Amino acid sequence: MKTSRLAVLALATGMTIGLASPVLAQSSTSSAETYRLLNLFGDVFEQVKSKYVEDVDDKRLIEAAINGMLTSLDPHSSYLNMDNFEEMQVDTRGEFGGLGIEVTMEDGFVKVIAPIYDTPAEKAGLQPGDFITHIDGTAIRGMTLNDAVEMMRGKVNTDIVLTIIRKGEQAPFDVTLTRAVIKIQSVRAEPKDDIGYIRITKFNEQTASGLQRAIADMREEIGPEIKGLVIDLRNNPGGLLDQAISVSDAFLDKGEIVSTRPRDTENTERYNARSGDLSEGLPIVVLINDGSASASEIVAGALQDHRRAVIMGTRSFGKGSVQTILPMPGNVALRLTTARYYTPSGKSIQEVGIVPDIIVPQARVESIEADTRRSEASLSGALRNEDEGITDAEQDANSRRDEAEQLAIDDYQLSRALDMIRGISLFGPRPNG
Repeated sequence: MKTSRLAVLALATGMTIGLASPVLAQSSTSSAETYRLLNLFGDVFEQVKSKYVEDVDDKRLIEAAINGMLTSLDPHSSYLNMDNFEEMQVDTRGEFGGLGIEVTMEDGFVKVIAPIYDTPAEKAGLQPGDFITHIDGTAIRGMTLNDAVEMMRGKVNTDIVLTIIRKGEQAPFDVTLTRAVIKIQSVRAEPKDDIGYIRITKFNEQTASGLQRAIADMREEIGPEIKGLVIDLRNNPGGLLDQAISVSDAFLDKGEIVSTRPRDTENTERYNARSGDLSEGLPIVVLINDGSASASEIVAGALQDHRRAVIMGTRSFGKGSVQTILPMPGNVALRLTTARYYTPSGKSIQEVGIVPDIIVPQARVESIEADTRRSEASLSGALRNEDEGITDAEQDANSRRDEAEQLAIDDYQLSRALDMIRGISLFGPRPNG
């Protein structure tokens, strides 16, 4: 039994078995306690192996023990088996299979951080803050996050039913989604009249290059009349740290972007901007909400602290920790929280989030019908306009007004962001004449 226990310890801790092991050779009280607890783990393993009601697989037990150790630390540390590790690598490259949903574990349930744009989760109407309580009728409580995520995976074009608890809803409700291959175009751009609108849905290996193309496209499409940029980070759950740094650097000429501080603060790393602003000083508004997490918060925090952009929307998610992927033998890995990150002003956003400069909740706006409006033209006996017709400029202005009114109904936060850019542009250099 002694040999069996040592074999178990080797699997659980990665130690080399031998009398000269540096860990076992230490004689401090903490080392003795650690050795006693490892022996206890070996005893528990043997009891489960010999007395559990059903035969259990050694690999399953050991992996469950490793994952339990990691998930007990924080919601973002976990064990990645071979399949999880390969899928994570595909994810960071920008293509993977599933529902398109970023999740964490809270109060025993899976909590939605954000649905990813143009995925089954987003199309089904899942929202940041939703709690998933059941998957295909199976209760999640008692599962690990990895177990729940594994259940949500499956063959493409197969259906899955999620039971949702949502703030403001009196009772849980079911949502049916169809699994799909998720191809994430992390950066999308379109002109909003004379303003460039750029939406970043996730920070993967394609994001920085996609942003460069988006800025160039907006400058070419809108031309010299471009008044500014709106960078939409709403419901962006984060991603790669280096991409968040590159996106921030695209708009900054100098200064710190973010610092990461591990347990040993002497190993603090600071990332600074290089000279060059791709937007050439254009006014910028960054939109965030409670689905904006991690890398999104790095960008928003850096641009806010350097007063390079106006941050608008609602308070962000508040994930201020850095996860490092540590490959292990056997093509498996650990996702381990190794540091906290801080904005240039030295603030940690862990649990607190980024507070917008201008708080704009996503509101529901209703249009007032034209026949209910009062104007000079509606007064009896009013003088008539002597102009013979409406000019092209007036028609264009009316069209822009109608588009703006519709946008305020469809996306109130974006409407306010565009108004902010136009307001800033009013105080720019006046034309000569």
